[in-house]
Amino acid sequence: MTEISTPPAGVFVPLSRFAVPGRIAVSNRSAARWQTATLTEIRRETPQAATFRFAVPQWEGHLPGQHLMLRLTADDGYTAQRHYSIASAPDDEGHIELTLDHVDGGEVSGWFHTRAEPGDEVQVRGPLSGFFAWPGDRPALLIGAGSGVVPLMSMVRHHRARGLDVPLRLLVSARGPEELIYAREYGAETTPVFTRSAPQGVPVGRLAADHLAPLVAGAPAGGWEAYVCGSNGFAEHASRLLVRAGQPVERIRIERFG
Repeated sequence: MTEISTPPAGVFVPLSRFAVPGRIAVSNRSAARWQTATLTEIRRETPQAATFRFAVPQWEGHLPGQHLMLRLTADDGYTAQRHYSIASAPDDEGHIELTLDHVDGGEVSGWFHTRAEPGDEVQVRGPLSGFFAWPGDRPALLIGAGSGVVPLMSMVRHHRARGLDVPLRLLVSARGPEELIYAREYGAETTPVFTRSAPQGVPVGRLAADHLAPLVAGAPAGGWEAYVCGSNGFAEHASRLLVRAGQPVERIRIERFG
């Protein structure tokens, strides 16, 4: 289940109705309503992660970085609810995508990875939380590990879909190339960091000061808005590195899980 950090004082927090530049406005009223989402496609990303695409005809849009609540109901009436980050860009009208790890013992992720098939229906409510959202109007430095890259990929996809010229960089950490979610989609904006195995000639090791210091020192005019998403341990590690590199604390947004 996703844990959303409380925004520090002075950090931009959107109002109850706010907009992606030139595209959509998101209403809290619609976010409070459960909607039926029909599974239309399943794409394997890594041995442990897959993307699930849903048709949600009445979905009114979201901001990159937001999440939703998903409700799964069993035949006997038992329900389970989970928070999941939205992977798709806002421009994917009438559809949303979620990328889920197969968590050992996870009743919802387990169902998706072992039983779900196109045509199945679930309930969704959202979008939720404006704190981790990126409106696309300021330079963004994105740092994620494992499935923490999911909300960041929504930002990357939005940046590409809209042809935004605002600077955006992504550093994504994975144990090895086979566990790098969305590997086929990364471009020049992305730097992968491999902690256990890597292609020949690529160094192996944790996210380090050497990865972040040049980016923070060479920040574009106005500086970066930094978005960090991953496990508790990774989020703490990455945020400390950012602060040591000179990134203002009040311009670091953190979403963590675990």
